[in-house]
Amino acid sequence: MSDQSTREGRFLTGSTMGHVLRMTLSGTAGITFLFLVDAANLFWISWLGETKLVAAMGFAFAVQFFSISFGIGLMIAATALVSRSIGQRKREQAREQAGAAMVMAVIFQSLVALIMVLFADQLVELTGAVGDTAEFARRYLVLTLPSLPLMAAGMIGGAIMRAEGDALRAMLVTMGPGVVSAAVDPFLIITLDLRLDGAALAVWASRIAMAAIGLYFVVKTHDLLARPKVTTLKATFRPYAGIAGPAMLTQLAAPFGSYLLTTVVAGFGDNAMAAWAVVNRLTVLAFGGIFSLSGAVGGIFGQNFGAGRYDRLKMTYRDALIFCVAYPVTVWIILMSLHESLVTGFGLTTEGGDFLYAFTHVGAGFFIFTGMIFVATAAFNNTGRPIYSTGINWVREGLVTLPLALWLSSIYGASGVIYAQAIVGVVLGLIVTLWAYRFIAGAPKTNAR
Repeated sequence: MSDQSTREGRFLTGSTMGHVLRMTLSGTAGITFLFLVDAANLFWISWLGETKLVAAMGFAFAVQFFSISFGIGLMIAATALVSRSIGQRKREQAREQAGAAMVMAVIFQSLVALIMVLFADQLVELTGAVGDTAEFARRYLVLTLPSLPLMAAGMIGGAIMRAEGDALRAMLVTMGPGVVSAAVDPFLIITLDLRLDGAALAVWASRIAMAAIGLYFVVKTHDLLARPKVTTLKATFRPYAGIAGPAMLTQLAAPFGSYLLTTVVAGFGDNAMAAWAVVNRLTVLAFGGIFSLSGAVGGIFGQNFGAGRYDRLKMTYRDALIFCVAYPVTVWIILMSLHESLVTGFGLTTEGGDFLYAFTHVGAGFFIFTGMIFVATAAFNNTGRPIYSTGINWVREGLVTLPLALWLSSIYGASGVIYAQAIVGVVLGLIVTLWAYRFIAGAPKTNAR
């Protein structure tokens, strides 16, 4: 048997905290840079001085969130499947699964793009956008959605890198497109005066770069992408879909919840929507470490679960929780200190500034508990119980947050949406943290059945 097929997964030895920090911080660097460029994109649009354009990007984000969440679900499944095979020292199987996952993800996202383009008018209308703002949002979506297959290829490439444990190259898959976007954004939006169309073209440029970088590293550096055969696709479809289906349903809970909350915020006018667009960008930018934590520890959970190293599962879970306490507290302090600068920089009104204050001074602090939820769902996704993650997220986003947001917004205005998210995060975060810990502690019995 070749060295390639018997090589031990790199997460099976060494400090679990070291692996958590290395994978998460590298993932944070990549995703934060990518979202920094997205925030800069919004910043350049805000420079045009038209609140409707900024608000339109807020409405468009509510729709785009769905398509991105499909991609994240597909990515989670690829990481779980490939990392388990690597943990079992079945590298050729991992190569075949990676190739099949890449093909299936690109096909699926192509269908998603087609459906969302065909129904763009209806999707925008459901967010509550009206008039010119709605037309701007619709146009932006129609221009950017066809690039989803490219994004899928790049995201699966990054997932395979994480499954292998290559933190640096997984980071570059997201950082590289960010560099491209940073270079073309101001040129397209401001210099050429393409405005929202320029922002859409920048999305295409970044996703082309993401696909190219991801494929290069997977094929040329690690040789972890076998040319898929029909038999391989058939063999991989069921286990991949078994993880991807629940994972996508899990990820769709967040955009569904965001969609509902967007309709609540929309009732307070374009100024509130402009602030909501800023909050959405700041959330993914400032808490990139928390968002990347779930994907980063997935490969660590998967390899150790595949190898039967249950003691390391518990250590990984503990270390991930430590990270998701320390990181948000640091970010919270920074956001509070930057509040006034953010209000001025994005040209928010007094009403928008009050909404942003609720996020920087209250909502941001409670991301500790949101992080705990992400760690728990990562544990379930990669240890054979993705359906648990689905239930957790839909209870949070689909059942609990909206009623609380409607009630609190009737008292505190648009800021009530932020307070509702914080309260739900605390209660659910504590519950699922204990649940996931007990599940991992019983993993040897569960896996033996």
